Amino acid sequence: MADRPAPRNPLPDPSVIASAIATAAASGRPALAPDETLRLCEALGLHVEAGARGVPPLRASLANTREFGFVLSAGTGGPDAALAAGNFRPDRGSVHAAAALTDAADFLHLFRRTVAWQRLAAGDASPGARDAALADWFTALLGLARSLEGAKAGSLQELILEGLWTGDGLAVVSSQCRLGTPAAARQPRPIAKIDRLLHPDSLGIVGVSASGMNFGRIILRNLVGSGYPKDRITIVKPGESEIDGVRCVDGLGSLPGRLDLLIVAVNADAVYPLVDEILATDKVDAVMLIPGGLGETAKSREPAAAMAARIDAAHGKPGGGPVFLGANCLGVVSHPGGYDSWFIPLERLPKPQKKAERSAALISQSGAFMITRLSQNPWLDPRYMIAIGNQTDLTHGDFLAWFAQRPEIATVGVYVEGLRDGDGADFARAVRQAVVNGKDVVVYKAGRTAPGAGGALGHTASVAGDYEVFSSVLRHAGAIVADDVSAFDDLFYTAGALHDKTVGGARLGAISGAGFEAVSMADSIEADGHAMTMGALAPATVERVRAILAAKKLDALVAVGNPIDINPGADDEAHLDITEAFLDDPSIDAVVVALDPTAPAVRALEQSKLRPGFDLSDPKSTVHLMPPLSARHAKPVIGVVDAGRLYDAMSARLMDQGVCVFRNCARATRALVHYVGARLHAGTLRAAAGARPGQPGESR
Repeated sequence: MADRPAPRNPLPDPSVIASAIATAAASGRPALAPDETLRLCEALGLHVEAGARGVPPLRASLANTREFGFVLSAGTGGPDAALAAGNFRPDRGSVHAAAALTDAADFLHLFRRTVAWQRLAAGDASPGARDAALADWFTALLGLARSLEGAKAGSLQELILEGLWTGDGLAVVSSQCRLGTPAAARQPRPIAKIDRLLHPDSLGIVGVSASGMNFGRIILRNLVGSGYPKDRITIVKPGESEIDGVRCVDGLGSLPGRLDLLIVAVNADAVYPLVDEILATDKVDAVMLIPGGLGETAKSREPAAAMAARIDAAHGKPGGGPVFLGANCLGVVSHPGGYDSWFIPLERLPKPQKKAERSAALISQSGAFMITRLSQNPWLDPRYMIAIGNQTDLTHGDFLAWFAQRPEIATVGVYVEGLRDGDGADFARAVRQAVVNGKDVVVYKAGRTAPGAGGALGHTASVAGDYEVFSSVLRHAGAIVADDVSAFDDLFYTAGALHDKTVGGARLGAISGAGFEAVSMADSIEADGHAMTMGALAPATVERVRAILAAKKLDALVAVGNPIDINPGADDEAHLDITEAFLDDPSIDAVVVALDPTAPAVRALEQSKLRPGFDLSDPKSTVHLMPPLSARHAKPVIGVVDAGRLYDAMSARLMDQGVCVFRNCARATRALVHYVGARLHAGTLRAAAGARPGQPGESR
């Protein structure tokens, strides 16, 4: 962006400063003394005026977080800093970005959203001087972060600077520097083997009962019931020759060849020796650990951590060893791989195909989260559904990095309870790469509150982390971050339905036959830190809409504007002709249309007793007219069927044909506003990365 200034002064050699910090940390000191910290700021090239009078309007920090590594933050300073947490909309109190994904100019652009920047902007300094000074601060902190990468990374825990504009410019008036020790790094996982996990040519199972219906037997039935060939399955079961027509072998050593995937469904205590055997025999490329109780309880944490360490060590050997999914995981549904390993019987959760080409992936720490999402909204229709459980080995970042490179995947939904140490940085980088590659990434993180974080720890041994930092870092990376389960449902569905549409701006067109809906849409154009405006209709559009209303004898009852209340007397054709007029208007970027199913003139019933044939079977019904309208327009359009169970069939038939449909106009508008804001941000990220124009999902 042209208005982002370059830093005024070259940064002093930060490696010298980093070495001094590392030396102090190695001596066991928990922090630098205040005078040492101020000298550190001077060494970074920053102006220092210790004891300057006034309330600092700015606080900037560089924190070495457990999940994301170094995170740069900036926001309100002084006493207001403590009050800002939880009392501002996103990015108003403070902003955060992974140091690896930002630079001074980019972070300054992010910082302009905050109240702190507004306070600085209201001062006496010229805009150029103010922004140049801020850029100097951000450059210094980011340079320090980069000099501390690797072995020295843990030396600095947090450097906090508070700033005040004085006669000599932006001055550091107080500072703190906490020190620490580096955490041990994990071996890189050989994520190319995720392909074997999701598309296995050979598959084994341990833990199938020969006489009862245990989890292993249910998984076997689901595998066969989902179409996976019996002759490619091997059951590891001593003393049995076959179960349900599938061959058995006595142990891993008896396998005739390598297995792409081994599913482990035994008791938790039996997992530890079995994992050691898997690592020793080296006959398996991917392992799925179904059992719970591995790391969730106090008793199991030490042996589970030791097992994870042995798995990690194997990744450092030639070939990288097997990759492990789980433990405490529901399993995988891989439609391209032709298998369903969930231990939920198919009769309880059918998975009918709702899209001609499935293009979404769903990654979740909780299997139940996926089950309830899919049960309530089968139109999500993911290509892959993966429960990752405890992340004993494979992590959110690993899976997202893999999917970021898959051209057939357009949308990825992720449910997070907690991130492994350091995996937040990998996850944020994977989000950025996925978005640059033209994908939408929708994320919901549990554990926003202290009780929620405690629940996450008990469920999948997750450490929830700071929600504000998580949300801000991932939104900056390009993710669409949902604040609750309902918002996740709406945004993941919207992203899947509208991914191929062009998002060229943030001007909304709102259409309804009910005044309250039109007003509700207009009232919902600001949501979750995003905003749209009501587009001003072009004169030609106004005349076109008036002609449509006149043809329906509604012109005397309706004032043409945006939003527009077209009267309950409008039929299906009137709704959709006006929708098309709005879509054709260059001043409108997206449309939400309430389809008014209870209106007498709308053909919305599955079968009408009062007017036989005046129902969904009529070729003039919305279910016949709207799908081709939606398909021929590049702009996003959402239909709203705000009515009860009588109108489920209308909604379902539209959704089955690819129309984005909501059952509440405010919810539809909020989802669109959030999605449009994220898509516009994604377009900026792709442009900055030099991505090729016209990629799927790009704002073009």
